[in-house]
Amino acid sequence: MSEHEINARRLLCPMPVIRTQDKIKTLAAGDLLTVICTDPGVKNDIPAWCRIHGHEVVDTLTEGREISITIRVQENQR
Repeated sequence: MSEHEINARRLLCPMPVIRTQDKIKTLAAGDLLTVICTDPGVKNDIPAWCRIHGHEVVDTLTEGREISITIRVQENQR
């Protein structure tokens, strides 16, 4: 298991989800990905994308305008 982070600050929907999707395709099952965003829509969009594609949101943290969402990558990446 390894940990990764992507910067999706100042990106608006759907770009944070697209960046998340693109990065997860390069990761192994069990890896953790933290996505740092400023678009409040990601609080709904990224968890919804994870449910559809079988990944697990393990943490969501909001500090000021920044939202950090940590995802555990699962085997089913489609």
